[in-house]
Amino acid sequence: MPTRPPRAVAVPHSLEAAKRLEGIRRVAWLLDRSIPIGGGRRIGLDPILGLIPGVGDWLGALISLWLVYQAIRLGLPLSVLGRMGANIAIEATLGAVPLLGDLFDAAWQANYRNLRLVERHYDPRRELRSLRGILVPFVVAVFLFLVAVAALAFFILRLFWTLLEA
Repeated sequence: MPTRPPRAVAVPHSLEAAKRLEGIRRVAWLLDRSIPIGGGRRIGLDPILGLIPGVGDWLGALISLWLVYQAIRLGLPLSVLGRMGANIAIEATLGAVPLLGDLFDAAWQANYRNLRLVERHYDPRRELRSLRGILVPFVVAVFLFLVAVAALAFFILRLFWTLLEA
């Protein structure tokens, strides 16, 4: 397992694209593989953030969505962006389950999955995408996603509270 962010696979066509790719690599590494836990296994800050009741999974999902934003700017196809969003949605939804969800976060590593998607599908010949025309739908989708994650976390915490009172 690497102890630092992985290096470039595709050769970016501009300094801006190179900075975006390096930023994606660093954030994915920080969130999913920056902390050695022994036996050659690594976790990142994402499952640790998930331990914060109510807001941890929401915060982790918000940071993960930054990777999707950068992938949009790199001009990745919508099908790949959808898969990246699905990886984050799966992790945030299942991660909302107390304790078991944090173990799932540590194993699923949505950010590294999304990094692999970016490196596999980034095409340096494709122009960097302008945010015009995609920014409003992206912001609306992020807002709705975060509301859904917050509602799910609230529902699960309420369910556990009810079970503890019984």
